[in-house]
Amino acid sequence: MTPPVRSVNNQGDAPSDQVSLLAPSRGRDGRSLSSAATSVMAGSRSQASYATTNAPPGSFSSELRPVMSRDGRLRPDIDMHAFTVGDDGSSTTEQRQADLQDRLDKETKIKIGSENMLEALNAKNAKNVKDQRHKVEEELSISNRKIAELRLGLEAEKQRAKEMQSPPADPQSRLSYLFRRNISRSPSRHIAQKDQEEDQETESPSLVLSDLLQALEADGMQPEYYVERANSLVELLKRHPTLKYDLVWSIFGLRMQTMLLSDSREVVAAAYRVMRYAIADRKSLQIIRGLHTDCLVILSLVKESKASVEREQALKFVRAFLDVKDGVLEISRSVIRIIVAVAEHTEDRLRNIAILTLAEVLVRKPPLLVSAGGMGTLTDALGEGSYHAAESVASSFLYLLDTPRRRKFLRSGHELEAPFAMFTDAGATHGHLHEEKLKANAKVVATLLRSWPGLLALCMKDFLAIRSLLLSLKIPVPHVRNILLELLFDILRIKPPSWSSSFLAGRRLTTYGRVTNLKNQPTKDSSSTATESGSTKWNLLEHYVAVVLAVFLQAGLVPALLDAEEDPLTLPLKRKTTLLLGEVLKMANELLPPSWSASLQVLPQLLQTAANFQAEERFVAIGTIYQVDSVNRTLYRSGPASHHTSKVTDGNSNDASSRQADPSKAQAAMSIDEGAFRTLMVDTQVLNTVSFSKWRWDLIQQIIEGPLLSAKRLDEAMKATKFIHRLLGFYRPFKHRFSEIRNTKPNQRYVRAGCALIHSLLQNPEGVRYLSDSKFIRQLAECLAHFDRMSGLTSESPIFQIDRMNETLTGGYFALLGALTKDPRGIQILERWRVLNMFYHIIELNDRDDLIKMLLSNMDYSLDGHLRIIVSKAMTSCSKEIRIFSTRLLRKYATKAMQNAECSIAEWAIRLLVTQLYDPEVEVCEVAIKILEEACNQTLSLEYVVKCRPALDHLGEIGAPLLLRFLSTSVGYHYLDGLDYITREMDDWFLGRNDTYVALVEASMARALADIPEKPQPQQSYDDTLEPIEYGIVPPHFYRELTRTKEGCKLLAQKGHFDEFVASIRDFALENDDAETILKVKGCLWAVGNVGSMELGAPFLEKSDVVKWIVKIAEQSEVMSLRASAFYVLGLISRSLHGQEILLEYGWDGVVNEYGEALGFCLPLDFKRLFSITPWNIKPGDISWKRKADIKVAVTDSDPVNARILKLTTDLGNTVLAKKAASDLQAIKMKKAPGFTKPAIFDKVMQVLEAHHFRLPACRFVLDLFDKRVLRQIVLEEEEEDNDDDSNDSDSDMDETDTNGVPNAA
Repeated sequence: MTPPVRSVNNQGDAPSDQVSLLAPSRGRDGRSLSSAATSVMAGSRSQASYATTNAPPGSFSSELRPVMSRDGRLRPDIDMHAFTVGDDGSSTTEQRQADLQDRLDKETKIKIGSENMLEALNAKNAKNVKDQRHKVEEELSISNRKIAELRLGLEAEKQRAKEMQSPPADPQSRLSYLFRRNISRSPSRHIAQKDQEEDQETESPSLVLSDLLQALEADGMQPEYYVERANSLVELLKRHPTLKYDLVWSIFGLRMQTMLLSDSREVVAAAYRVMRYAIADRKSLQIIRGLHTDCLVILSLVKESKASVEREQALKFVRAFLDVKDGVLEISRSVIRIIVAVAEHTEDRLRNIAILTLAEVLVRKPPLLVSAGGMGTLTDALGEGSYHAAESVASSFLYLLDTPRRRKFLRSGHELEAPFAMFTDAGATHGHLHEEKLKANAKVVATLLRSWPGLLALCMKDFLAIRSLLLSLKIPVPHVRNILLELLFDILRIKPPSWSSSFLAGRRLTTYGRVTNLKNQPTKDSSSTATESGSTKWNLLEHYVAVVLAVFLQAGLVPALLDAEEDPLTLPLKRKTTLLLGEVLKMANELLPPSWSASLQVLPQLLQTAANFQAEERFVAIGTIYQVDSVNRTLYRSGPASHHTSKVTDGNSNDASSRQADPSKAQAAMSIDEGAFRTLMVDTQVLNTVSFSKWRWDLIQQIIEGPLLSAKRLDEAMKATKFIHRLLGFYRPFKHRFSEIRNTKPNQRYVRAGCALIHSLLQNPEGVRYLSDSKFIRQLAECLAHFDRMSGLTSESPIFQIDRMNETLTGGYFALLGALTKDPRGIQILERWRVLNMFYHIIELNDRDDLIKMLLSNMDYSLDGHLRIIVSKAMTSCSKEIRIFSTRLLRKYATKAMQNAECSIAEWAIRLLVTQLYDPEVEVCEVAIKILEEACNQTLSLEYVVKCRPALDHLGEIGAPLLLRFLSTSVGYHYLDGLDYITREMDDWFLGRNDTYVALVEASMARALADIPEKPQPQQSYDDTLEPIEYGIVPPHFYRELTRTKEGCKLLAQKGHFDEFVASIRDFALENDDAETILKVKGCLWAVGNVGSMELGAPFLEKSDVVKWIVKIAEQSEVMSLRASAFYVLGLISRSLHGQEILLEYGWDGVVNEYGEALGFCLPLDFKRLFSITPWNIKPGDISWKRKADIKVAVTDSDPVNARILKLTTDLGNTVLAKKAASDLQAIKMKKAPGFTKPAIFDKVMQVLEAHHFRLPACRFVLDLFDKRVLRQIVLEEEEEDNDDDSNDSDSDMDETDTNGVPNAA
């Protein structure tokens, strides 16, 4: 039924509701519209309508072409606002929805028919089918569009039915109501925006662009009008990024110029924003600069802070140049001059972003910044302590330091010493602000010392900067010394031990050290002994820490710390100094050659003072020796030698097994007598009350892990008392006690106690029988049976529903079941109660990943049986997330040692992981690869992986590390040789992968030195996640793995690649300019170093003199990053004892541990040779300024008044003459001098501002003197209208033609 509507033709009257709102009209195809169609359409001049027909079922509807509106968006063919709302609003809304649904169903049938016909036509090969197919495709696209539009209308109607209130029933007010509703944007438009991603984009961007540019042509509108159009333009360019390549700049540029000349700051800001999004490439930047944007940007940036929006957008516009390739070449020096002025203005809101921009320009184009006078500004920002991102500025300076060509831009050579000044100048009068600045500068100093160029630069002139820093420890200001000590901890990468906070608080170390020692004992596990960690992870970061430590020791670190000990400002500072001294002595013993550390360990200065019996200071010295000795003993006792010299590969020290009591203590607890046992049970309060909150769980845990392991005591607890009965009853699901406890960390003790109880019961046949017959397992099986559809069990609130799993300890039941799976008798109990069957059903759930994760992570897969089938099923048939999760679970089993009885477990895990390599999701394969790579640290595991013959070709780069690992054994070598992998990979590395390896190593080192904190990972309920990525580790190298076997060494000798690398190093050892050659030398260095790090690679080093050239690079190269590579490579060579012998011939000493194994750290015997850098001298011709002639022209003019203006403008840059020059210029302005209205003079003033350094207020002052029309004349290139003086006119015209464009950067 058609709803009653009103006629549009009689809007003034109030006719009856029977009159039609829109008379039947003809569509574009000439067919008339039915009444059903017209009843839901409105004709509006501002909105396009679509003609629809009631075509017979199964036939094609006529073509329906949408009419584009002015803003380029399609309008839905239904205008819901034009509906007349009758007395019964709900009924008419329902009718409209039904009508729309009918039409939608018809269009869907038409679409299906079109698709069927298209399939039939595609099956034919006749020639005349082409036209028919084209017509059907056209009709199908029309149907799709109409369906989309009808869906939009239907959604809008449903939304309106919920939100719309009934309008007044009065017919007179009905029309005004409709128009009032039409003022707001149509809800269907909102829905259209929501469905933009789903529906096909139908707007024509070119048409919308032309509409918007035409709208911006209008004059005299409010600023909001232009800003809104500009924002629409930005949105359009965001939606269609390719549109900016097709812009007609003659039109687009003119619109932007007009907006940039507006008096409204918001309009100017909007124009900058539009132009920023219109930038495509360097050519577009050149076109934009042709619009005189340089002048406009300068005038925007010199404005006062109240124009913050405009200034911010102007600076962002300049920064957008840096995002384009070679875009920095299009930034003029005049613009950089103004940014420098902004950066120097301490109160300016844009100061920080200006400094950041200058730092980026310094990296991209140093000559531009130097010629614009920005180096001083950046140096000040580096050392003043108030710029919070000074580390980024330091990185820019470090980039310049690397090569001699870039180094010359650091004219004084002392720029990096600026942050040290605040430490050495510190006095006792400074307050909290000084402390904050010191902390900021400490971060900058740490950044400088974390890079090789920074370290080399600061070690010049006999370690002058480092020595000045250490001498600052003598300043008697507590916060200065505290920050310096923290800085030294940071630079030397010392992580204070767990007991340090107690020590700094003043507690004694004796008992605390014992506790720490006991806690660290279990970390050495049998599985870790078989892991060949020494051959897999070589830490470059520790080598760097070794050289930094040597630098500080050479500069006098130990005497400085001893002086600080003798003059402690506060007790906490004294303890902190003692702790640092102990750590330094320990590190020196582990990281440095004996020639370094031997003399340090005796602390000669302290011993000398302590032996002087005539002096009072001897007591302080003796106390210090005692404290340092105590700290050292505790450090050595509190863990495995050090994190520097040994790797603990077993990450399961926190496993439940490590929490078990010491065997001797457990044995003593089992032999407890009956009376003591009864007393202990009574003390737990379990026998006195059923309220578990009153039970003493520490005693319960003690009983479970001790006496209950004895058969006699267990029998007594089960039969003579209710102890076991009440404990198991507490865990029964239907008692709702354990399962209702909140899931918090302290409450995990209940889960631990439950697991221990099950473990103790399984150790005794009586306990097994009691557990098997208890209601605990039976009720748990019943709860799990809810997941079996065939069981018939249902519940309104299942115990394992999601919210309960998250909020309560319900998930702990899986930990209790996991405790059963560790024992064959426990498995039998689970089989008896069909629990394993329920596990199969849980794995098949599609919507309970949380439950599957909880199940998989708590089970034990050491025993062969159903659980292994369950985990393999999860790894192959569940969702991607579960497949990744279950793959990670196998890490614990795959990395087990294969020498003992656990061999079959590791083999099973490795077989499953090899299967995972063929998973369709790459992420799953990646996880499996990493675990297999870790398992291959053991030779037997590696051989078993090779035996499985995994195919890794389909994984590409992801599988490369595992294939490289195969090369390290003869079995793997022959397997890969059979696949023709070795020769292909060898040629690939020789021709290019070596260079890629350099980038990988340097990025890893930079990331490790940057010390960026890792994002906190969500707490997992299992401890089998992969280890976090370690940075600063030597990545796998093809030639290193190849040299592990005799076959590989033979192939390397046959190919002659090593000789080629040596020749490249010899020929280009001292190259300091060509980046490509330097990269090639670095690649050759790393290849030689990796070969030399193997014992089998020693003959290659002996046959050539390559070590001599590497030492020469490390000591003499002018390229600092090349020195770093050579230094690290020498460390690799010192990994083999044979390599250390060769190094000793060239004056470098290696480090070995107490077992005589090489650690890979080496230092020159003459330490200063490593830091011998020739100070760079700047020649005047190195940084020339090519525009001196232009500036001489700019400061002269034939008119004496104009010449006076230019001379006074120059004087504004002189602090002595500035005040007088400003008053004289103001006087000239008051006399209405014609020079302030001439574009030629404006251009000359701009050249003066570019040529000299001016403060921001001076720039603002001089530019504000000019008439506003001058800017319009320059930007729009209008002719001058001033004809007062012909000669002046001709001169000005001549100057204008010469200097109309904004000068380019030098």
